[in-house]
Amino acid sequence: MYLWLLAQSYLAMPRRQEGQGLVEYALIIVLVAVLIIVALLALKNQVSGTFSTIVSGLSQ
Repeated sequence: MYLWLLAQSYLAMPRRQEGQGLVEYALIIVLVAVLIIVALLALKNQVSGTFSTIVSGLSQ
């Protein structure tokens, strides 16, 4: 009976969730990085053209 009560009290104890916030922030950072990479890959021609225009304007 004592072991049963001990097991129930152990299972009812709240778990420590200190690392949960860190993992959530890491997942958000990874998601933002992936979105930035996808956006740059989709817009690479426009970005390249803009930089070419800037460089040609500076060399004049």
